[in-house]
Parts: sequence; C-alpha cells; structure tokens
Amino acid sequence: MDKSITLLDGGMGQELVRRSGKPPTPLWSARVLLDEPDLVEALHLEFIEAGAKIIALNNYTATPFRLKRDANPELFEPIHNAAIKVAHSARNKSGKSDVKIAGCLPPLVASYKPELVPKAEDCLAQYRELVDVQKDGIDLMFCETVATIREAIAAATASTEAGLETVVSFTLDDDNPRNLRSGEPLTDAIEAVKPFRIAAITINCSAPETVNMAMPILVDKFPVVGGYANGFQSIDTLEAGGTTKGLKARKDLTPEIYAQYALGWAKMGAKIIGGCCEVGPAHIAEIDRVLRAAGYTINPL
Repeated sequence: MDKSITLLDGGMGQELVRRSGKPPTPLWSARVLLDEPDLVEALHLEFIEAGAKIIALNNYTATPFRLKRDANPELFEPIHNAAIKVAHSARNKSGKSDVKIAGCLPPLVASYKPELVPKAEDCLAQYRELVDVQKDGIDLMFCETVATIREAIAAATASTEAGLETVVSFTLDDDNPRNLRSGEPLTDAIEAVKPFRIAAITINCSAPETVNMAMPILVDKFPVVGGYANGFQSIDTLEAGGTTKGLKARKDLTPEIYAQYALGWAKMGAKIIGGCCEVGPAHIAEIDRVLRAAGYTINPL
C-alpha cells in the first residue's frame, strides 16, 4: 500500500483577519495582503514549518467580478503580484525548496452560491484572466470551492490549456454529501473533469463529516484524491458582496480531532490532505505528526 501523502496548508482568510485585528471587508484576506503583507508571509511560513508541502496564493477574492463589485478593478494585478511575492519570500525563508506554490481559481462571484455562477463562456474568460496573471509565479493550480459543473469545466480548461498541473476541488452540500452545492451529483462532476487530464480531485470548504462521506466516491472514481475541510459552524450568514463577520468557528474541531479526520481520509485512500477556513497551522502540524506516527510519509505532489 502506498502511504505517501501530500500535506497542504490550511485556511488563510479567517486567520489573517484575526491577526490583523481590523474589521473584515468584502476583499477578506486580500485586504490584509495589501495593508499588512508581512502577516501573510508569516502565516505562509508557519504553514510550511508545520509540514505543508503546498502553500496557496492569498488571492481568493481577487477575481475580476469581485473587484469590480467590491473594490477597484485596477487592484487585479497588484493583488496577484503581491500574493506571488510573499509566497515566494516565505518559501525562500523556510529553506525548503521542495515546497510548491499553488495558484487559485476561486468562485468568481461568491462562495457557496451556485445560483450566481456566470454563464460558461463568462467563467472561461475570467478564469483565463486569472490563469494568465498567476501562471509564471506558481508551480500548480487549484480550482477551489467549485460548486457547479460548468465552473469546473471552465476552470479546468483555462488551467490545463496553459500547461499547468491542475487540481479540481469541489465544495459539497453538507446536507447531501453526494452532491455539489448546485445539487449536481458528485459522480457527474468527476466524469466532467476527467477528460482534462487533471492531477487530482479533492473536496474543500465543506464540513469534515461531509468529506468523510464523499471520500469513498472519490477513491472509487479517480486515482489521486484528497480533502481539506473547513471548520465553520454554519455558512448561512455569508452573502455575496458581504463580509465573513457572521461566520463562527466550530469549537469542537481542535487540531487533535481534525487530525483524526485526516487520518481517516488517508486510510480511505486520500493522497492530498490539508485544511480550509478555520484550520490553522496547529491543525496542519498535528496532521503531520499523526500521519507520520501512523507510518505515512509526507511528500510533494
């Protein structure tokens, strides 16, 4: 049995907002990146020191649509350039050259709102813009928090046509883990992205219990799979164009408990494991410890 695991970082957004101490804005952690880039670099470095072999750019909210609605479109390149700069600086300071830097193709309009996803051609056009601004500064691309099949197809198209190693990560309906948040079956979504020769399929920004339920489906349908769950109590208060002020972290999801979920995913066959919102460096460090104790090796993707 192959016991090699690639360990991802955890969530940047909520952690950075807490460390900044300033009120959250619709730009979320991208605002922190512009105002306090040292905080972003320090958090990247903490995740690397915790054991992460992949760190993701802090650019989640910097889509053309969101910047036009919530800030200024002229921030598009500055935010991405700053995100690339601090990620590379953190890796260099860590001295760990095997750590990879992942770009991000996020929801274009809002997380968890499949009804707001643009038409397929508009998705593809914006994802191509996002790929173009990131591609020279990253090692691979994560298409994240994907709630609809048309988003998945558009993001996978834009990333793979640029020659990037690509991971597609779906967010699922926590009340029905066999479906995306759009209601589309996870099995259909997996089949839709198979033709793109992607490197892996994962589940992210869903409850760890949801990842538990979905992991056997992934393992059965695709060779390289994984999960990185969130630690939210509920996402019901999140609105498009709003802030994360109303979101609360689960108090029961300690690093020790989250690491046991991660160990369970590894035993099911997951090869990529990390954390999403409300999962911090302490969680990643505990996952690293628990997996190694169970005989797993932590390696780059």
